[in-house]
Amino acid sequence: MMLNALKSVLPKGRSAATTRSVSGLLEGYGDHVFKGAVAESYLSKQGLAAGTLDNSEWTKDAAAADKVAAAVLEWATENDATSFCHVFQPLGASGVRHGLVGQVQNAFFKFDAAGKPVWDLKGKDILAGETDGSSYPNGGLRGTHCAGGYVSVDPTSPIFLRGDCIFIPSTLCSYYGDALDEKTPLLRSVDALNSEGTRLLSKLGFDVGGLQSNIGLEQEIFLIPRDQYVQRLDLMMTGRTIMGADAPRGQEMCDHYMASPSSATAALACMQEIQAQCFRLGIPLVTRHREVAPNQYEYEFAPQFGTATTQIDQNVTLMQIIEEVAPQYGLAALLQEKPFNNVNGSGKHNNWSIGTSEGVNLLNVGQVTDKSGSPDVFPTIMAAIVGAVDDHGDLLRMAIASPGNDFRLGACEAPPAIVSTYLGEDMTSYLEAYAAGGEAEYKPGTKALDMGVAAMKKLDIPAQDRNRTSPFPYGGHRFEFRAVGSAQNVSLVNTVLNTITAAAFKKVADRMDAGESARDVATELIKTHVPKVVFNGDNYDEANQDMLTKRGVWRIDSGVEAICRYSAPKNTALFEEMGVLRAEECAARQQILLDHYVGVVDMEAKCMIDMINKHVIPSVKAAGLGPLSDLEAAVGTLEAAVHAIEESEGEAQATLARDLRLETMEAIRAHCDAAEKVCPASLWTLPTYVDLMFLDQTSNFSYED
Repeated sequence: MMLNALKSVLPKGRSAATTRSVSGLLEGYGDHVFKGAVAESYLSKQGLAAGTLDNSEWTKDAAAADKVAAAVLEWATENDATSFCHVFQPLGASGVRHGLVGQVQNAFFKFDAAGKPVWDLKGKDILAGETDGSSYPNGGLRGTHCAGGYVSVDPTSPIFLRGDCIFIPSTLCSYYGDALDEKTPLLRSVDALNSEGTRLLSKLGFDVGGLQSNIGLEQEIFLIPRDQYVQRLDLMMTGRTIMGADAPRGQEMCDHYMASPSSATAALACMQEIQAQCFRLGIPLVTRHREVAPNQYEYEFAPQFGTATTQIDQNVTLMQIIEEVAPQYGLAALLQEKPFNNVNGSGKHNNWSIGTSEGVNLLNVGQVTDKSGSPDVFPTIMAAIVGAVDDHGDLLRMAIASPGNDFRLGACEAPPAIVSTYLGEDMTSYLEAYAAGGEAEYKPGTKALDMGVAAMKKLDIPAQDRNRTSPFPYGGHRFEFRAVGSAQNVSLVNTVLNTITAAAFKKVADRMDAGESARDVATELIKTHVPKVVFNGDNYDEANQDMLTKRGVWRIDSGVEAICRYSAPKNTALFEEMGVLRAEECAARQQILLDHYVGVVDMEAKCMIDMINKHVIPSVKAAGLGPLSDLEAAVGTLEAAVHAIEESEGEAQATLARDLRLETMEAIRAHCDAAEKVCPASLWTLPTYVDLMFLDQTSNFSYED
């Protein structure tokens, strides 16, 4: 199957590595996104300035909106588009909804007086729309009979084109104004960060035009043979293997990590096509490489590009492109956090920073000190952020409580569910010295790395090593939230980061209003929070984990318990004070996350029942080997557990689901895997880990002239 798929998409006589020219990729970069130079020529024909789309003012002027629509229409039709849609991000989508988005595509034409169809797109069509919102998760925010859903354009993220449709990034709310999507709270949190951040900076003598959160994302995936994927109900329905014995070879030799991509498999050609499609959309995928586990790969955005809203829109688009391109190459893409047992799972590292509208990165000490002229700005910002992590580590843990992360957090592939932060010894010492009255500016240290080879130049490298075991390390100019799951929409993650930081900035500014100096406030924050929440050591070491727990650093091992921190009084008060979410919205979103968790476990349990009945037990009977009685009993155990979950609700229901998933199903998996180990290969009807995970070893095709 893989061979036929490859032959259908690759020109004869050409390898996967040579199907595209370098110049073609760069010449087409960003052609399918309506911004910058692409939009400028169309806007100018309508009498609009080149920078019209750089702010939201055009959305408030009907005449300007009509001109923007006319410019978009000309661009769209020249690129053979015939339809448009408002694309939004419904709740409860991660890991189950294709593309993580919702949309209704409409042709943009009307009939003229003579009954002839003509292209037509007006400002009102772009600005807003109304749809049936009855079937989107809402957590009780509306009644079944209250079906109205209203979409509104997000002017901070550009319109883009795929196929014959233009996509208008939007938000979704109910008839009564309740947010029913991931993006609305994110945009509110950006506003809060801007408001409180500019206020604080002004009090510190550093006036800026505005603030925004910037992120760079890293997306990890697995690529496996599609003909094997379609024979595994668990992979098709849930994205992970709920049974499967370990292969004789895993990641023990670290041989897959950053190994040379192979043109002898479909994976490289698939990744090249994904990258090419993303380049047309202005998505800067600058890095691709193999990851640790067999058949695991990673894409990275260029961290220097992207506001949080735009990068998140681009990331969900990337995830959709990955899933759509892979089958064209005879592959299936797995975005779930832990598709295979006993090898690394996949994450989505969220590199987060704060920038001014003038381009100053507030986490870059050199830029901040130079532009502000004050050595107090940077330590005040850092002290506030460290305090926010300490106070609201529970919210950070809640934001990554995806079902797939149940199996990933705390292993030697992702940081534990203990929310400390790493600053490095240099930065930690600098902040402690500042709190002790020191006057020295922080200058990141470097050291010379000598390879011991006469012909090789010494390298100038940071004095501090990177710490991949920390959930939230400072990496020089950014914080990296490393524990985020690969299948997640990271809107919630960045909503939390923006909100807790905005609140921390507000606290500092309020205390300054009350008469305290910035230095006194920063000193108190450093002395209170740095000794507790900053940890520069090995977070994987169990002794260190015990030590951090005794310190009182937020530790929530259960994903269900973490989800329930959404509605904790201190957290609803925080979201309400920052204007991000009302208490009712917090409670609704908590319920949606719990329902999502239960729904995932329900699918997994039913897949396990089906696979035991249709594959494992028949194979065991045919072979006359294996734990037959245990397997037959397991089906009844699973069915009873599913029924008990269906009869429960709320947190109790999710807790039952977690127990089923992490205890009962794991024990039953052991019986299934034991059966696989003794059953002859000719009688085992499910693709094994050997079949699924080793493209390099199992692919066997050639390109014919």
